[in-house]
Amino acid sequence: MIADKDLLSMQYARILAENAREAQRKLAGFPQEKLDTIVEHVAAEVERHARELAVMSFEETDYGRWQDKLIKIGFVCRAVLRGLRGIRCVGVLKEDENGNILEVGVPLGVIVALCPSTSPVSTTIYKALLAIKSGNAIIFSLHPRAVNCMKRTLDLIIAAAEECGLPEGSISYLATSTRSGTVELMRHPATSLVLLTGVVGMLDAAQACGKPLICGGTGNGPAFIERSADVRQAVRDIIFSKSFDCGIAPSAEQCVVVDSRIAEETRRAFQEEGAYFMREQEVHALAELFFHHDGRRRRDMIGLDAPTLARRAGFEAPAHTRVLIAERKYVSDTDAYNRELLNPVLPWYVEDDWQHACEKCIELLLYDRAGHTLVIHSRDEDVIRQFALKKPVARLLVNTPAALGGMGATTELFPAMTLGSGLAGQGITSDNVSPLNLVYVRRVGYGVRPADELVHMFGECGQASPEACPRNGTDINLDALRQVLRETLRVISAPGRS
Repeated sequence: MIADKDLLSMQYARILAENAREAQRKLAGFPQEKLDTIVEHVAAEVERHARELAVMSFEETDYGRWQDKLIKIGFVCRAVLRGLRGIRCVGVLKEDENGNILEVGVPLGVIVALCPSTSPVSTTIYKALLAIKSGNAIIFSLHPRAVNCMKRTLDLIIAAAEECGLPEGSISYLATSTRSGTVELMRHPATSLVLLTGVVGMLDAAQACGKPLICGGTGNGPAFIERSADVRQAVRDIIFSKSFDCGIAPSAEQCVVVDSRIAEETRRAFQEEGAYFMREQEVHALAELFFHHDGRRRRDMIGLDAPTLARRAGFEAPAHTRVLIAERKYVSDTDAYNRELLNPVLPWYVEDDWQHACEKCIELLLYDRAGHTLVIHSRDEDVIRQFALKKPVARLLVNTPAALGGMGATTELFPAMTLGSGLAGQGITSDNVSPLNLVYVRRVGYGVRPADELVHMFGECGQASPEACPRNGTDINLDALRQVLRETLRVISAPGRS
């Protein structure tokens, strides 16, 4: 018998969502301490398989380098884990000196998660840890290019979590994954939130599902090297960042803007650190390969190293080349180099001073409205301050490799694999997403004054002069208001009423 894959996926999605809702009702009774124990155990168990998962991810997706994927998995299992310790997400979050509860953390419920094929394993582990920490159930839609490595990762996570008492169904995945099934998951009444990272093709469907959306979007972040910068260190940071995992991190630098006063010094430093400045015909040849004629990204050009990219474009770059650089002057709708390039290629712009560089950075950031990340290399605090105040961007990084700085690995930002891009209107936050983004806070208000004091205040207002208490043309019937308040007080204070 032949079954319709879409229908199977949709039916399975409904079952998973309903099971997750029931599991989360049990999970809602777990104290923070028990959730923390599960998080610690899951991270430790998954880390034991880190190398296997990194190699599996690289071999299945053919993106980046397995060694760098191993670093990202280690970052999640250690740095993210450290960041989670000490955070209270559920139960009493705040109370006063008298023991009165002021704030309570409440899980959102059931989360639907989509992970990118560029970092499928590390992002899956990260989202699962956040969901457990915050007492939420989570259902993963497997990326079609990373099905096997995501399945293996989730099977390890589920086994470790349930071994520590996590209710069955709290973490699950759509084994028969189709677009229709994923849409059904997102639209299901049990779903409380969609957590989407880097799956651009599902963004419209996620926005249309009617649920809150946290979107870790694409990046198109410039790196500005200002004249006061430590040029050699800035160049090392940029080269390392843009070649890390072959340039597929969304927070990695997408172009370089250089102060003209230090342009030649910076060019020499880039060349010495392994950058190859392409000739004009090489720039054009490579640009033809990034996207299809209808604008869709060519998947076979993602996450390749610089020499391989050069060979595909018909020219040879030195074997030690880490980054290819294309010299540009203008931002244009027809220029492929103005779009996010998920590979070690950097457009290069030279501007007369920091004010012109500022304008260029804004132009680049607004080109695709990503507003994701901007990095500045400078020792001039006034210039840094101007960039912090004026740039339409979710995160400004200073003197650090952007790929790692954006993740919180080399900065004090929260360690995360989902970097919100709410500035583009694509989600509800621009944070480095933490478990606190997956709960709501119930605030408790204790009575501090009697209701008849309110009546008295209104009465005083009614007796005041029009100048002291203007009515703006509204005739307030104080007697009627007093009567309503008295009746309300009588009802709520009646015997037997809680």
